[in-house]
Amino acid sequence: MNYAPVLQLKRWLKESESPTAKTLFQFAKTVRVCDVRYPSFINSALYATYTFARDSWSNLVRILIQTPAFRGRCTRCGDKLYLYAGMPFISGPMTINVGDDCRISGQTTFSASSHCHTPTLEIGNNVGIGWQTTIAVGTKVIIEDNVRIAGRANLFGYSGHPLDAKRRAASEPDDIEQIGDIILKKDCWLATNVIVKSGVTIGEGAIIAAGSVVTQDIPPYVIAGGSPAKVIKAIEPSSHTEETNHA
Repeated sequence: MNYAPVLQLKRWLKESESPTAKTLFQFAKTVRVCDVRYPSFINSALYATYTFARDSWSNLVRILIQTPAFRGRCTRCGDKLYLYAGMPFISGPMTINVGDDCRISGQTTFSASSHCHTPTLEIGNNVGIGWQTTIAVGTKVIIEDNVRIAGRANLFGYSGHPLDAKRRAASEPDDIEQIGDIILKKDCWLATNVIVKSGVTIGEGAIIAAGSVVTQDIPPYVIAGGSPAKVIKAIEPSSHTEETNHA
């Protein structure tokens, strides 16, 4: 479709000194911001009706289509899986194992390196993976029980590109040295916009502050932050965790 005449008309309406153009431009602005005013009880009823219809349709699609389809891509998938806002985008051959009681945003990406024969994404029980998170599996990414990953976190088990510029321009894959495991031990928490590089293990119960870049192992039960992430302070294990460890 040729949009040139439409663009020319808009430019004429905005820039012309013609009284006709000015009148039409003001009329167009009035139409654009047209606001129908109802009594507040009608507005509330319309809002309730709209959200009920939207959420009902979304849940129906999730239950009947998206969740079964995602299960079909997994090698193993436990009970009570809750996908929200769509279905994760999965790129490349990998083994995906998901435990019970997991919540995964549909606005996430799981990708796999072509270097490894069987890249594996292992997700434990009661794991939450937030909105727009990317998990790039080099060899394996292991997310243990009770881990929380906030929105827009990035786990980079591989980079996707070599360091050499000529090879990168030729679309060659990354070097084998750039690929590694990522392990998130149980009960750890990655805040918003955290980046985790390959070869990193984050210890049990550790908390990574928002916006941090984790380039080396983080010990258990600490708060770490910064770029690169460093230990800020230690935190006490919860009594529930201590009881579990001594059971």
